[in-house]
Amino acid sequence: MATELLSEVRGDPDVEIAHDVECVRTGIVNCFLYGEPGAGDRGWVLVDAGMYGFGHTIVRHAARRFGAESRPAAIVMTHGHFDHIGALRELAEAWDAPVYAHRLELPYLTGRSSYPPPDPTVGGGFMALGSPLYPRGPIDLGERVQPLPEDGSVPGMPGWRWLWTPGHTPGHVSLFRDSDAVLIAGDAFVTTKQESLLAVLEQRPEIHGPPAYFTQDWDAARGSVQRLAELKPEVVATGHGRPLRGRVMREGLEMLAANFEMLAVPRDGRYVRAPALADERGTVSVPPAVFNPTPVLIGAGAALALGILLGRRLRQRD
Repeated sequence: MATELLSEVRGDPDVEIAHDVECVRTGIVNCFLYGEPGAGDRGWVLVDAGMYGFGHTIVRHAARRFGAESRPAAIVMTHGHFDHIGALRELAEAWDAPVYAHRLELPYLTGRSSYPPPDPTVGGGFMALGSPLYPRGPIDLGERVQPLPEDGSVPGMPGWRWLWTPGHTPGHVSLFRDSDAVLIAGDAFVTTKQESLLAVLEQRPEIHGPPAYFTQDWDAARGSVQRLAELKPEVVATGHGRPLRGRVMREGLEMLAANFEMLAVPRDGRYVRAPALADERGTVSVPPAVFNPTPVLIGAGAALALGILLGRRLRQRD
């Protein structure tokens, strides 16, 4: 989606996006602190747990906002991909905090199932090409992790409701507060082109579909974006990219929802042809991989370079 669509929108990582919601950037992914400043021990909630190695960053922000040594009432997960659970075990144990996720996400947080393999052929860019190297889990939090309440309420976050927004993962959820239309969307859609390393580094504000290389059901992802657009949020905070707000943001989200096939779904790919299937046990079936020419091209390029080098060496000897 064109950058100019969001040219009037401004956003920065590590900022307050509502009076009681702060976005904390941890490497390539965001997590969120919910609670009034100075809320104290058990008076706040962490949403997602960022990248591995950033636990100290989250603790520092929480201490500054809520008070030294303050612990959350809960940790709420939008989903369990590696870049959202990096500090989860460390923080949950240090804070003795319960973890909540959708019931279809529990297999990936209780050691029962890994996520399907990523698809490096979709989305383009270095982040997509490198996706086979990313961890797929699972981690095992044991009885510390619990399913989100069936009534749609969010533990420790009065006035918020969770929405099932599958597609990127089977149990992906987004969080919404009706009173001020603040949306924490996780990776249901994002506000930067996550497949591109340059876009990730620059954090260019653009509304995009979910990170393509890890999205396992494109039909479900379409429905989730359409559902979120219907909420007409005033502020969106996503797992990747800057928080955005206002009319232009809503127009961008509505355009994505209306033209999802053209703007977000790759032309071809492993999960474009057929979705991965999952249930309460975790991943049940995965479609065949799509031929990826990149390793072949890299190998051919390396062989050509080696041949040129050897040829030069032989000519020098002659």
